[in-house]
Amino acid sequence: MEKLLVLYPAQPNAEAFKTYYVQNHVPLVRKLPGLRTLRYSIDVQSLAGDASFFCVFEGEFADREALRAAMGSPEGHAVAEDVPKFAQVAPIVLRYSVEHEV
Repeated sequence: MEKLLVLYPAQPNAEAFKTYYVQNHVPLVRKLPGLRTLRYSIDVQSLAGDASFFCVFEGEFADREALRAAMGSPEGHAVAEDVPKFAQVAPIVLRYSVEHEV
């Protein structure tokens, strides 16, 4: 399994970010070919209470090739091009393979 993890830092206008993200961006993400599941959370907090990130997104794909194909598709390009419309502070985007699952 391949995961896509997107970490959004604090944004200058949290409410505008949240509204656009939920109403516009997540529906675009749902159209990614090969996306098995997605999860997101807004207003992320660290255990110490000093959150470095405001929003976290996690998407699951069958494998690395499925993720590459999704991000290279027209839907993937639409998702990437949409990010600057709501994220004034750019996110950190990570991908990783799940090597062990309990």
